[in-house]
Amino acid sequence: MTGLHTTTLGEQGSPVVFCHGLFGQGKNWTQIGKALSASHRVTLVDMPDHGQSPWTERLDYEAMADAVAGVIDEPVTLVGHSMGGKAAMLAALRHPEKVERLVVVDVSPVEYRSAEEFKGFIDGMLGIDLGAIESRGDADAALAEAVPDAGIRGFLLQSLRRETAADGGGWRWLPNLEMLRRDLPVLRGFPETDAVYEGPVLWIGGSDSGYVRDEFAPAMEARFPRVRRVTVKGAGHWVHSEQPKVFTEVLSRFLDDA
Repeated sequence: MTGLHTTTLGEQGSPVVFCHGLFGQGKNWTQIGKALSASHRVTLVDMPDHGQSPWTERLDYEAMADAVAGVIDEPVTLVGHSMGGKAAMLAALRHPEKVERLVVVDVSPVEYRSAEEFKGFIDGMLGIDLGAIESRGDADAALAEAVPDAGIRGFLLQSLRRETAADGGGWRWLPNLEMLRRDLPVLRGFPETDAVYEGPVLWIGGSDSGYVRDEFAPAMEARFPRVRRVTVKGAGHWVHSEQPKVFTEVLSRFLDDA
């Protein structure tokens, strides 16, 4: 895989690297990144098969983790949400010399029972006839039945891009949807490993989400013994977008403890 696409914010301070979740892009972290950029050098990563980064043949968390490590040239605070959180955990386990501190956002190092919600999103996205839509509003209307939640629908539509006239002017999805749908069972899981990461870890969950639960704590603590768990009230799975101010405060305190 060639290198991942990244965006940088800030010119001074310790480095912080952000990894987004399924269907996302590095720019999903822009609000948080800008809030930190006065005192940190921030890198927003487009994960494999997303945004402007290359597509791959299959979903592979180890390869994803290694690709993230490939954009890191000094010890960083690595922040990852959902799919990006699993990749960030693996990057810390496989490349601990590159990860000074780790922040895991609303995901656990376990295999989840179902990915039906994500499958429904993908089916809805693939079900849109991109040749028939003339505007983003048309796409929103076409996706409404499969994804009734306007907030989630808006998030998904951020990954719909209109090509330039030179490229035909049509619409295309940035994520590698066909492959992601096929490999959703891999997405649900977490690779077996005996590695242990000894650095400090902040584990942030949303109070209204089921991705970080007490029953998952033993798996987290076995691999990340220096973990500290924080639950953000009034937030679901997309903690950083639903409660950005609280999330930024929690993250800033963790960074300032360095």
